[in-house]
Amino acid sequence: MSEVTVEMRRHSAAHLMARAVQNVFEDVQVDIGPATDDGFYYDFDLPHRLSPEDFPKIEAEIARLIALDEPFVKKTVSREECAKMLAGQRYKLERLADIPEGEDISTYTVGDYAEMCRGPHVAHSAQIGVVKLTRVAGSYYRGDENNKMLQRIYGIIAKDQAEMDAIVARAEEAKRRDHRRLGVELDLFHLDPEDPGQIFWHPRGWSIYVALQDYMRAKLVKDGYMEVNTPALMPRSLWERSGHWDHYKANMFITESEKRIFAVKPMNCPGALEIFKSSTRSYKDLPMRLAEFGHCARNEPSGTLHGIMRVRGFVQDDAHIICTEDQIEEEVAKFCRLLKDVYSDFGFDKNMKVRLSTMPEDHVGDEATWRKAEDALAKALVANGMEYAIQEGEGAFYGPKLEFKITDALDREWQCGTIQLDYQLPSAERLNAEYIGPDGKKHHPVMLHRAVLGSLERFIGILIEHYAGAFPLWLAPEQVRILPISDKALDYARKIRAGLEDAGFRVDVDTSAEKLGAKIRAATVQKVPYQIVVGPRDEAAGTISVRSRAEGDLGAMTLADFTARLNGEVEKK
Repeated sequence: MSEVTVEMRRHSAAHLMARAVQNVFEDVQVDIGPATDDGFYYDFDLPHRLSPEDFPKIEAEIARLIALDEPFVKKTVSREECAKMLAGQRYKLERLADIPEGEDISTYTVGDYAEMCRGPHVAHSAQIGVVKLTRVAGSYYRGDENNKMLQRIYGIIAKDQAEMDAIVARAEEAKRRDHRRLGVELDLFHLDPEDPGQIFWHPRGWSIYVALQDYMRAKLVKDGYMEVNTPALMPRSLWERSGHWDHYKANMFITESEKRIFAVKPMNCPGALEIFKSSTRSYKDLPMRLAEFGHCARNEPSGTLHGIMRVRGFVQDDAHIICTEDQIEEEVAKFCRLLKDVYSDFGFDKNMKVRLSTMPEDHVGDEATWRKAEDALAKALVANGMEYAIQEGEGAFYGPKLEFKITDALDREWQCGTIQLDYQLPSAERLNAEYIGPDGKKHHPVMLHRAVLGSLERFIGILIEHYAGAFPLWLAPEQVRILPISDKALDYARKIRAGLEDAGFRVDVDTSAEKLGAKIRAATVQKVPYQIVVGPRDEAAGTISVRSRAEGDLGAMTLADFTARLNGEVEKK
């Protein structure tokens, strides 16, 4: 008997939910109901307006159906038989019409409910476990806004009630940490519905952005990268030669000037090669590591946008390593060391997973070259003692890639780092990059596209949720807030601020007329790592009273001792 996977259980739960909704309500039309990364959903068309108030009775019916422990029975049927099974279900019949003539039609039946479905499913309904419905939302039929809006119910599963309680608690914690809510509460950024997918960074949020960028710049310099910058707007001719026009045009913002077509760059790679090609290069110049914090724009559908994690305008900690074939393994290994070093500073070096994504159907270049590129990435991982799994057909259109997944404080996985091996873009058929080899002849290099953090915007969103807005000292937008107990201590507070700012720290003084308790509460809500309380006695003694977000009251100390403490904490990251 095959293993019962969580995907099978989720998919089977979707079928039972469709059956339950039909049992509870009248005149229900069903469309599709797949498993998702964290649960499942199903789309319905019915006269009743579904709401969370309906969930208890639907869940009770699902629980009853699960308890029946009926088998999921698979059967291959003819088109005519399938049409009879789906009689009266117009959306299902339209889906049936999409299946090419002569193709086998797979169905699953559980009890009195039949679905056209490839599966796989659990053997018996009791294997699903416990089901909870989470939300209802609108969804256009076939994802087309010109079609009817259906009602989509989302749900999750667990093996038993104890696991479900833990999942619900984790979901509540995720809601508390939601970067969209915290971004507003902490005054980091805002999103304007009139300008979807674009971020308005406020001073506090931008300080995090700059600190992150400066941190990465220091790492890059140490690792032998040279920073460059390329135009945001590039001509159609360049995108055609690179292959992006044929494979990525739908995601590009396109404009026209003086009867020429241009596109806002969705990625930085063609620009890096144009810089490489601007001079005659020798094998002695390789590897050439060109880093760019380039602003990119992608025409993502509005329905897929999500806070600052999925946007239309973003900046990547991007770099392109132009090298020889012989240098691939060492450059990939070098990148892996850099990635581990960076992730450890954020606590993301534990439970990191690596995936090797191979040739997709929509690719450029011959299969032999692809296999050679895939083997080179695999060998570099083996040489560095890194385990990996294969993601068949998930590579970029121009080459295979490694994807690195990190785990946050809620045990959620995020794919951030990536390195892609590209034989295509530098080739004579594409952008024709060349160098002079030791034999005096021209050769085409290979190019490694790589990012450690990925989109800075998305990575900051991940950090907000990982830290629940309580950033470590080195990243915190406001590292210290000084709280004078009265106006008499204002001058001393400003003197302390000047000393800390001279030492390179981000400091503010609360000059409000609020009482000390209110000032402390305000700084706590803003998750400021350190608060300094000062009054006439502190000034007379030449000391400051320090409160730590993590440790509470630290007592009185000199400014020099406090500065040394801050420097030590920043140094440790």
